Amino acid sequence: MATVGGNRNGVHRASNLRTSSSFKSKLPPANVRRSSPASIGGVAESVSGRVRVAVRLRPRNAEEQVADADFADCVELQPELKRLKLRKNNWDSDTFEFDEVLTEFASQKRVYEVVAKPVVESVLDGYNGTVMAYGQTGTGKTYTLGRLGDEDTSARGIMVRSMEDILANISPETDSISVSYLQLYMETIQDLLYPANDNISIVEDQRTGDVSLPGATVLEIRDQQSFVELLRLGEAHRFAANTRLNTESSRSHALLMVQVKKSVPGGVDFPQESQNHSSLVGNLRPPMIRKGKLIVVDLAGSERIHKSGSEGHMLEEAKSINLSLSALGKCINALAENSSHVPVRDSKLTRLLKDSFGGTSRTSLIVTVGPSPRHRAETASTIMFGQRAMKVENMLKIKEEFDYKSLSKRLEMEIDKLIAENERQQKVYENEIERIRLEAQKRVAEAERSYVEILEEEKTKCQMDYMESIKKLEEKWTFNQQKHAFNGENHAYAGGEEAAELKRLLQNEIRLRKAAEEENHFLKNQLLKFSKELESGNANGFSIQEVLEEESLQKKKLEEEVRVLRSQLAQQSIEANQTRSYPERGNSGNPLLGIDSLTPLNDLRSRDGNNGERASIANLHEQVGLHKILSLLESEDANVRIHAVKVVANLAAEEANQEKIVEAGGLTSLLMLLRTYEDETIRRIAAGAIANLAMNEANQELIMAQGGICLLAMTAGDAEDPQTLRMVAGAIANLCGNDKLQTRLRSEGGIKALLGMVRCRHPDVLSQVARGIANFAKCESRASTQGTRDGRSLLIEDGALPWIVQNANNEASLIRRHVELALCHLAQHEVNAKEMISGGALWELVRISRDCSREDIRALARRTLTTSSTFQAEMRRLRIEV
Repeated sequence: MATVGGNRNGVHRASNLRTSSSFKSKLPPANVRRSSPASIGGVAESVSGRVRVAVRLRPRNAEEQVADADFADCVELQPELKRLKLRKNNWDSDTFEFDEVLTEFASQKRVYEVVAKPVVESVLDGYNGTVMAYGQTGTGKTYTLGRLGDEDTSARGIMVRSMEDILANISPETDSISVSYLQLYMETIQDLLYPANDNISIVEDQRTGDVSLPGATVLEIRDQQSFVELLRLGEAHRFAANTRLNTESSRSHALLMVQVKKSVPGGVDFPQESQNHSSLVGNLRPPMIRKGKLIVVDLAGSERIHKSGSEGHMLEEAKSINLSLSALGKCINALAENSSHVPVRDSKLTRLLKDSFGGTSRTSLIVTVGPSPRHRAETASTIMFGQRAMKVENMLKIKEEFDYKSLSKRLEMEIDKLIAENERQQKVYENEIERIRLEAQKRVAEAERSYVEILEEEKTKCQMDYMESIKKLEEKWTFNQQKHAFNGENHAYAGGEEAAELKRLLQNEIRLRKAAEEENHFLKNQLLKFSKELESGNANGFSIQEVLEEESLQKKKLEEEVRVLRSQLAQQSIEANQTRSYPERGNSGNPLLGIDSLTPLNDLRSRDGNNGERASIANLHEQVGLHKILSLLESEDANVRIHAVKVVANLAAEEANQEKIVEAGGLTSLLMLLRTYEDETIRRIAAGAIANLAMNEANQELIMAQGGICLLAMTAGDAEDPQTLRMVAGAIANLCGNDKLQTRLRSEGGIKALLGMVRCRHPDVLSQVARGIANFAKCESRASTQGTRDGRSLLIEDGALPWIVQNANNEASLIRRHVELALCHLAQHEVNAKEMISGGALWELVRISRDCSREDIRALARRTLTTSSTFQAEMRRLRIEV
């Protein structure tokens, strides 16, 4: 039984590494033409780069020093000539040349500089890079790659030293590093950083051919210490075991994936002073970033069972390891011989390393060997593996693209800054206007109050003077009247003098009144003057308000320019995606099995059931009676209902019982259960029983007549359990095979429900969905051939084509076979051809006609392509030959 390996490595200490040119392959020349900056995700032209191979000899261990004391080493190294001699016997040997030969005295630093450092430098320049160790178990692969150097910093392996160099050559502010750590154990990809994630799927981009693992844990790395802790955590979860050849033998292939995003010097600098923002937006050029990926692969050691002593579960592990290494060797042999077919799909290991051998990655391989003559055969096999790998040529490509995300972020920061400044200035203007208004109101109020007081005082003074004058005149008139009475004749003369005096007084009074009126007029003018000053202050406020309105208008213009820039950015992204060439489809694939008609209720039967249980159910049916069993379906006891529906489901699995169940009303009762109860178990078993009944054509029409498809569609929309969805999908798939029910099945929502269940992503559910689509497409093809139907496919009208194209090359062979058959049937009707071409189905049909292992499907695809005029015209345009 494999045991979890302990900590086999140590902590690190940073050191300055010098560059060695002995193993480093030449980088692309400086004058290599790169793509135009206007394109998105542009890469440099392809540059050839051969796989570099180094060999490292492990010193004798304690066991070999005793057992082989009387024998010479089977390996002789000539490092100065970069040669290795493998002794056949005492007088004959074979000589091999490698890119680098490392003796047992070579330090870990020396190994890193000649093997891995050139790859790390290429990754920092925007290339993909791979460093891989291969060899017999116990020859030092994990020591070379994954040693942590806790006790001795000079013993640090390639993983630790690579991260030291990467961290030393990036800027934490603008660049980023992300890491995933995985293991391939028994053909299952497991996450070493999150062990619960133990079945990660491989996703291949159909356009670019790139392989990714979206389910893997990805962690950002900021410093060396966190990376070492990450490695220590991963090593603690890796499978290891004690064998005769190695006390801690790795039982899985470990893959460390490092993604490096590095910005290219030069970008957009926003000026500090204000300027025309329209010209700034028009001249923006986004910064460039380079994306490089480093993969460090610690392969599990190949072993011979009789030497390692593996047995039980360890024997199964050894078989899995040897099979994956054998698949890798076949791929390298095919690449070395320039074979037209490279079997990369034979193993998940070869799929993960697709870019490393024959792809776009700069690859360095270190093969580790031991000196013991007892293991000469294993040593010879390892050496020949390295010799064949040296013949593999990769086409290196630098990956550069515009950093629109960074540009957008910087523009948003600049916009926020301008908006904040505008708001600040607007607040200052508003405060200034408010201050001027309050000051003007205060001055006007003071002036009004002052002049009102002055007017009141003048008015009072004038009134008093006037009253005093009137009083004096009255007194004088009275005195004159009295005097006139006593002075008879002299009165006329005196009266004349009195009249002259009165006239003079009246003139003085008129003059005083005029002076008062002039004073009043002067005060009114002063009041009018202050009023005009107040209006002038308001005019200044209006001018400030106009300035604020102008600033607001400029703000709106700036926002409009940002929207235009974003729309231009989106348009450029669309144009760049349209100009990318459609990648060639891979020719390799796993052999396909025949298309079988599946019955989705098989799992309803007990997993370990036997003929005895079926006999018990048959006896129960005969003793109790079918009507009594069906009546229990309406019982108020939930357990009784569940047991009753299980019995009915098992009876429905036998074709001989189906007619009796339908005649006794069992179909109606099962549909009632779907309509009435929300219990997941009851709905799952009832749907499975309906699926079995739907295998009979006569029952199919009864199911449709009683509204069964609507109930199944409603159950498909509500259910979340994969097994329930599998039963429902199986029932609908059986109904899809009836030519008479096509139109009604679609109008009542059966096709929509079938397509909606792909949300589950469970392979069993997807298999039933694919079977239903294949049945439906086959019926449509048959109706079109017989002339009973025209117009495009109902499947295409309901939007099934994108899912069909996406899963035409599904990893699950059963899903892939159904989808391939559906594509061939859809393509037989000429009216579907144009939409299938625009949806990418033509490429899948071409792949099926070439690579499908089923001869009948391959012949059907080839016949469809050659007989369709629309497909023929498109293939001539694309220069595709079948």
